Amino acid sequence: MDDAAKEAYKASDPNLEPKVTGIGGIFFYTQDAQKSRSWYAENLGLEVNQWGSSFESRNAHRPQEINYLQWSPMENAKEYFSPSEKQYMINYRVQNLEALLTKLRKNDVQILGDVQEFEYGKFAHIMDHEGNKIELWEPVDQVFTDMDLDTTK
Repeated sequence: MDDAAKEAYKASDPNLEPKVTGIGGIFFYTQDAQKSRSWYAENLGLEVNQWGSSFESRNAHRPQEINYLQWSPMENAKEYFSPSEKQYMINYRVQNLEALLTKLRKNDVQILGDVQEFEYGKFAHIMDHEGNKIELWEPVDQVFTDMDLDTTK
């Protein structure tokens, strides 16, 4: 993790209300991810990369900050979405992930596995009341900005 990403990560204030702040990604099952990426690029103008398409937006409270939403068709989604039987998963951007997980445990929400940490943020997975797997992401958006990817705007 570079210095800017470390600073952004440290800027995650543990005093912030633990909650969802937006959509971080939409992942769905497809039989042929490359064909899906190509179809969406050709027909709908998405800028695609190896994962799908990264949508770029500005943070309303910090306009200098770029935020990202990842759209991803996935061939191996059944395994990744398990134990859900659905063909999609939504990733929610959150603030104060650890406190949110504490709240969810108190509400008897099923938490799957441990928190995973990467240079681009922390992740946790939960199940909702209808068996939908949900991904929670406390992002470090600066990492994606530094990658200088082509994005859908």
